[in-house]
Amino acid sequence: MNKFLLFFLCLILFGSCAKDYRNQAEVYSNDFEQSNLTGISGGEIETFNNSKVLGRYNNSGFELSLTNLPEHDLVEISFDLYIHDAWDGNKEGEDGIVDGPDLWEMMLDGKSYIRTTFSNAPCAAGTFCEPQSYPHNYPNNNNNPKTGAANRNLPGVCNMAGVRGGTTLYKIVKQIKHSDQQLALKCIDQLKQSNAPDPKCDESWSVDNIKIKAIRL
Repeated sequence: MNKFLLFFLCLILFGSCAKDYRNQAEVYSNDFEQSNLTGISGGEIETFNNSKVLGRYNNSGFELSLTNLPEHDLVEISFDLYIHDAWDGNKEGEDGIVDGPDLWEMMLDGKSYIRTTFSNAPCAAGTFCEPQSYPHNYPNNNNNPKTGAANRNLPGVCNMAGVRGGTTLYKIVKQIKHSDQQLALKCIDQLKQSNAPDPKCDESWSVDNIKIKAIRL
């Protein structure tokens, strides 16, 4: 094979992959160990499992605003989501007691990208398990409690303080088409626990290790 033909074949081979190459720039990273709430409205800091987290929230949430993003086509948003204590998933309540569905939502620039439910209910073999929608959006799916979890066995924080399995960790990773220089990430919930004297102690959530990357195709 002559050198020209070899060069031409290499150009075709490697050139075909060039369009998949991505330039990435990390535009935000926060593990909250320094209690840094810059750019965050509704920010609260607590300690969970020997680490500082953003939260805990019950019928509230936070918004992170970024500006002056570099030129990009996508953003990748990732963080740890902790679901604390007695979340009831898709349950709609009975006998006049409203204790679900327990909804959690992630929005970017006002548009919803995750709207789902979580359940921390026990799920022993041969018993009924209070279902959740995650990893799908509500109300389209009935999955077993803790489906898609990264860690099912963390301690609870309030009514379930110290109880293993009282908190569940989910690793949220979402790539979204985005090109604006500004970005607003918002996470909120709609939790229902009409039979609980202290709603926040009954169920809550927090996040940690937020990272946002701007990706140019």
